[in-house]
Amino acid sequence: MQIKFWGVRGSTPTPQLENMRYGGNTSCVEVRVNGQIFVFDCGTGFRNLGKQLIKEYAEKPIQAHVFISHFHWDHIQGIPFFTPLYEKEDNYFFFHSSNRSRGLQRAIEEQMADPYFPVDMSEMAAHRNFYDIEEDRIAFDDAIVQSKWLNHPQGCLGFRMETEDGILVYATDNEPGHPVFDKNVRKLAEGADILIYDAQYLPDEYAAKKVGWGHSHWREAVNIVMESGAKELVLFHHDPDHNDACVDSIVKSARDYYPSVRAASEGMEISVGVHEQKATNSAG
Repeated sequence: MQIKFWGVRGSTPTPQLENMRYGGNTSCVEVRVNGQIFVFDCGTGFRNLGKQLIKEYAEKPIQAHVFISHFHWDHIQGIPFFTPLYEKEDNYFFFHSSNRSRGLQRAIEEQMADPYFPVDMSEMAAHRNFYDIEEDRIAFDDAIVQSKWLNHPQGCLGFRMETEDGILVYATDNEPGHPVFDKNVRKLAEGADILIYDAQYLPDEYAAKKVGWGHSHWREAVNIVMESGAKELVLFHHDPDHNDACVDSIVKSARDYYPSVRAASEGMEISVGVHEQKATNSAG
C-alpha cells in the first residue's frame, strides 16, 4: 500500500511562503493498492494529482475510486480542475460519499453550476459513477473500505482501508466530545498501521474559540492513537494560520506523549507492506 499526500491544509488554500514546507493545498490523499487507485477527498491538491496521472498514464485509461468525506469547499474544490475528468471517454471515476440533503451526484455537480463556474460537468468526457454510502463496508479486489460518521457540521465520513499490506485510516474533520462519534473514530483507528487525523487547532485555541466548529487538535489525536492501538499518527488538515514553524512545534509537543507522530506535508509518501515501512517526507 502506497500513500501520497497531495493536499494537507484545512479550510482554505494558503499559498504563503511561510506555509510552503508543509504545503498550502487542501485535503487530498492518494492510495495505491496493487495498481488500484483510491483517493480520499478532492481539495485543491486533487488538481496536481490529476496532472501526475495524465503524465503517468499517457494514452492509457485511468480508473480510480474517489471517497469524499463531506462537501465543504476545502474537500471538493479540486474537482473542476481535475484534468482526467475532461479527457478520454475510457477514463472511469467512481465517487463514493453521502449527502442526505441533495444526493451525491447533485452535490458534486452543483459547485460547477451557474454562477459558480464557467462550464458544467457536461464538458467532462470521462465516465463518472456515483455511489451514495452511509456507514458501510465496501469490498474491492484488494481492499475493504469501511466508513463511519464523524462529528462535523452537516456530517462527515471517516474511512478505514484494510488490505493485505496493512490498515490505513483517514479521519479528518472530527470534533471530540460526543460519545457516539468519539467511539466511532476509535473503532475506525483500532489497530491501524497509519492514522491520518484532524489536528487543525491547538488545544488552547480549540477551548477558547473553536468549540462547535467541527475540528480537533493534536492532544485528542494522541489520545485516539494511544487508546486505539494504532501504530503511527499523521497530523492533518493544518489550520490556515498555522505556518511551518507552528506545525513543527505541534509535532514536537505531540511526540512528548507518543513518539510515532509526524505532520502531513505535500508530496509525503508512506509505504505500508510486508517489507519494512519506509517514507519520504519533505517536512516534520
